[in-house]
Amino acid sequence: MMKKLTLLALVGLWAVNAVWAQSGALTADQLKEIRQSYKEDSYTKAMENALSNNDINKLALNRDNVGKVDQNFKYKVDVSGITDQKSSGRCWMFTSLNILRPVAKKHFNIDKFEFSENYLYFYDIFEKANLFLNNVVATADLPFTDRKVNWYFKSPVDDGGVWNSFVNLVNKYGLVPKDVMPETNSSDNTRKMVKFIVTKLREDGLELRQMVADKKSKTDIENRRVGMLKDVYRMLALNLGNPPEQFRWRYEDKDGNLSEYKTYTPQQFRDDVLGDVKLSDYVMIMNDPTRPYYKHYEIENYRNTEEGINWNYVNLPNDVIKQFAIKSIKNNEPMYASCDVGAFYVKGSGVLSTENYDYGAVYGVKFGMDKKQRILTGESGSSHGMALIAVDVNDQGKPTKWQFENSWGPDSDYHGYLTFTDNWFNQYMFRFVINKKYLDKKTLKAWDEKAEMLPPWDPMF
Repeated sequence: MMKKLTLLALVGLWAVNAVWAQSGALTADQLKEIRQSYKEDSYTKAMENALSNNDINKLALNRDNVGKVDQNFKYKVDVSGITDQKSSGRCWMFTSLNILRPVAKKHFNIDKFEFSENYLYFYDIFEKANLFLNNVVATADLPFTDRKVNWYFKSPVDDGGVWNSFVNLVNKYGLVPKDVMPETNSSDNTRKMVKFIVTKLREDGLELRQMVADKKSKTDIENRRVGMLKDVYRMLALNLGNPPEQFRWRYEDKDGNLSEYKTYTPQQFRDDVLGDVKLSDYVMIMNDPTRPYYKHYEIENYRNTEEGINWNYVNLPNDVIKQFAIKSIKNNEPMYASCDVGAFYVKGSGVLSTENYDYGAVYGVKFGMDKKQRILTGESGSSHGMALIAVDVNDQGKPTKWQFENSWGPDSDYHGYLTFTDNWFNQYMFRFVINKKYLDKKTLKAWDEKAEMLPPWDPMF
């Protein structure tokens, strides 16, 4: 009996060791070695107690860097006041409108002005719904496991966008003042509204795919698609209000003079305010070290209107982008820009610096990825858009720090502004929109060349 039990024990032990010994699996010896590498000396035990009971940012905050970056700048554009996107993902829309606000203030000779973000937001979601339904019909013959089909259904609509999305909306729907279509609870807090619209669109998308499979006529499919859009319009109007087709508006100028009421369509108001400003004069430039520089790229299907333009950009080195940005700021023209705002962000400090935190010192490990590696692995990417408004330079004219006009309200960070060091620029800045007149011939030549098409699921986007 003992021999039998011993044999069974040996077999069991052999089976366990066989599992441990599988290719790539941790062996018992390896686990032992790893466990023994964790030396619980007094410092490690103190750090374990501290980290397990506190936010790591409190422990990693680099006290040597506190107060080292001031809020003064040699070159700064005339700012228009801080806006607040609240709990929404409309930073790109707020930023785009913010860089046009000085134009409106000058046109009307007024101290304060804000365009209606809610007005454009309504049509952004509505047009994205239309584009989604069109994409569903166009890919209805593909299996649901196809990557493109899966991508469309993953996010039929959302708050996100970039400069081309703004241009598409303004060109088609115009602009209105904020008091003509003010914010609502649903525009300030978009998550639930978008969730229900996404749910409805996914359901509608499945129905359209089935209609194509059943070989329904194009007319039947089109009529049904329009019916689906009526539901989306209703959901948006109930949450955001019904957008005006025409409105009466007046204003009081800096001298206290009250204008007469004037009736506008949104398109007429756009033309009146923007005047000679042409949105087509502005181009997006980016710093993406995963790809060759001085090339024109286009993101497939990254737009919000069926007939609109896709996201296009020229990829450039950071030092070249900085030269253009300084020219724009010196000429009192803010720029649309976007970045990885959460990187080394100290809430309330108003400063973004790669020296703000030392996470490696807390953990006793090294974090060493460069910008290219962070992009490729999904570790870093553009997450927030703001207006680039200021730059400080040293005696040699080289930039040392920059400043954003944010859209998180005037109580955030430094009175609503965020300052960032030049090294932070190198590591975490990505997109910029700038007037063509500040670009050199080499960049303009790249912009005029045929774009290389990139998929929307690329890690950079």
